[in-house]
Amino acid sequence: MPAWSPDFPISPRRAPFFYGWIIVAVATLGIVFSIPGQTMGFSVFTDILIRELGLSRVELSTAYCVGTVLSGFTLPWLGRVFDRFGARKLIVGSAVSTGLVLYFLSTVHRLTEWLETVLPFLTGSTIAFIVISFGFYLIRVSAQGVLTMTSRNAIGKWFDYHRGTALAISGTFTSFSFSIAPKILDEMINSFEWWGAWIALGTASIFGMALLGWVFLRDNPEECGLVMDGTLDASKKRKAHADSITHRDYSRKEAISTAAFWMFNLSFSFFALFTTAVTFHIVSLGEAFGRPKEDILNYFIPMALLSVATNLLFGWISSQTRLKYLLAVMNLAALAGVLGTLFLADGPGLLAYIVGNGICGGAFAALGGIVWPRFFGRQNLGAISGISMSSIVIASGIGPLLFSLSFVSAGSYVPILWISALIPAALVAGSFRADNPQRQG
Repeated sequence: MPAWSPDFPISPRRAPFFYGWIIVAVATLGIVFSIPGQTMGFSVFTDILIRELGLSRVELSTAYCVGTVLSGFTLPWLGRVFDRFGARKLIVGSAVSTGLVLYFLSTVHRLTEWLETVLPFLTGSTIAFIVISFGFYLIRVSAQGVLTMTSRNAIGKWFDYHRGTALAISGTFTSFSFSIAPKILDEMINSFEWWGAWIALGTASIFGMALLGWVFLRDNPEECGLVMDGTLDASKKRKAHADSITHRDYSRKEAISTAAFWMFNLSFSFFALFTTAVTFHIVSLGEAFGRPKEDILNYFIPMALLSVATNLLFGWISSQTRLKYLLAVMNLAALAGVLGTLFLADGPGLLAYIVGNGICGGAFAALGGIVWPRFFGRQNLGAISGISMSSIVIASGIGPLLFSLSFVSAGSYVPILWISALIPAALVAGSFRADNPQRQG
């Protein structure tokens, strides 16, 4: 179709510089526009939804878990769709879908009230649970799932030697965006009401992100008559670490049979589980450890600064070292973040909470985009990263529920935090088994 031609409406070959950097800019915006589907974007709506829908904290967390886990099971199939149709079509489709879902979410309170009159044999809480679970499913699969996966994979397809640098630059902007998102969303809620904020975000996604994606994004450099990194400079390849050279493409079946896939995947999934749970219950958790709402939200800013610094550092050294060592650092930081949360009321605990989560977040952002194309090639990138994204999304749905159950049953978040600390401790040791399969091929 002419509308999807690589040279329409603009030709990447005519850009005065390597077009991959335009891809970085547009893909970064794609990740930013996924915020409404991320837990960071939901955290300020949590207590509002509890009030508006008449649900308890456990009921809302359960709905979040159900919707998120179901979306996670959808993502492996959508990863294959990415391989078939490419980043450009998927970013347009996911941006439009995200906007429409946000329109739907803005009506959940009214829809619940209407359904109570239509379905008198169901309780109001049951209807509210079903409606918001469906909403969570849609927003998680469209925004957190496909929009994020497509944006990260797009960058990975345009760069090889400079992949780490490109993802680090992207991560710098997304980290700042994510860190200030709760405060901006809180201001939007104060200005437009909570439902008006979702309508505004949905409109921006449909008429902003989708249009930008169609105009500027392209699936890969080859279809545009270009090459990765913009040059075939052999000297760069000679400088690259042996662990950063891709010799062949792996199938999805081959990839998931390697220890490296699971070490990275489990590490990413734990980070998603923990950070989602903490962010989802951030206000309640802050109160439990004596940190007021204003303070606990402000801690996202120094965490973002550390995340940006880590992202840049990891991006810079990723082509010069083995990724399993960087994974070990990420898991050590995750352990520090968990222990810091346990002792959040104290000064050293607060420092560990900020530093650990900041470093872990930056490492996750860098490694998540680098590891799959480096370890397994580009041909089946969507199918392989789709499995990983599925695990991440499912874990992110389970986390808030586990923390809710701990708080309700034990009256504290302490039990689940001690259990959580065991996982990154084990993953630190497992990180050293995450060798690049390309070294064996």
